[in-house]
Amino acid sequence: MIEIADGVFVRRHAELDLTLGFVVGSDDSLLVDSGLDPALAAEVRPSRIVLTHNHFDHVLATAAFLPCEVWAHEECVVDERVLVERAKYYDEPFTGTLVVPTHTFRESVTLDVGGRRVDLHHFGPAHTSHDVVVHVPDAGVVFAGDLVEQGAPAQAGPDATPSNWRHVLDLLLELDPRVVVPGHGDPVDARFVRDMAVPSGN
Repeated sequence: MIEIADGVFVRRHAELDLTLGFVVGSDDSLLVDSGLDPALAAEVRPSRIVLTHNHFDHVLATAAFLPCEVWAHEECVVDERVLVERAKYYDEPFTGTLVVPTHTFRESVTLDVGGRRVDLHHFGPAHTSHDVVVHVPDAGVVFAGDLVEQGAPAQAGPDATPSNWRHVLDLLLELDPRVVVPGHGDPVDARFVRDMAVPSGN
C-alpha cells in the first residue's frame, strides 16, 4: 500500500497495471475495487468495498473480503458476463465466486467510514452505464475507476458512452481534487484529467 494522503492509500498491481484504493477511518476502512488478487484480503479487512464498475479486473476478488458491504451503482450487474469478459484475457477457468452488490445507489450517497466522509457519485454513463466516482473530501482525493487511465489511452468497450465522457470528467473536476486515482496507472492531478483524450465514437 502506498499512502497518497492522510489515511488514503493505493495498491498498484503489475497485472493489467491495475490500481485499487483503500480509505482508513477510525477503526473502519473502505476498499475501492476488489481487483484480481484475493491475497490482498490477508492484509486488509474493509467493512465496505465500492465497485467503480463491473469489469472483471475490478470485481473478481470480492469474495475474499467477505463478510463486508459491497456498494455499486444500481445498474452494476455482476453475473456470467463478467466471466465471458475475463475469458478474452485468460485461458484458465475462473475458480472463485462472483459477488453481487449488497448496497446500491442512483446518483450520490455519503458513507461514514470511521467518522470520515466518503461520497459516492454517478455522473452519468461514460466508460460504462454505471461508473462510480469515490470522493474523499478531507483528503482531496478522487478515485475515478476507468474513467481515467494513466500510461495508456482510456478504453471504450461495447457498453461505453463516449459522447458523454468529457461531461462526466468535467463533473468529476468540479469536486476540485488534488489527486485523481485512475483505474489503471499511477495517481494523477486535475490537469492530467482536463488534458486527457477521451474515446470518440459510439
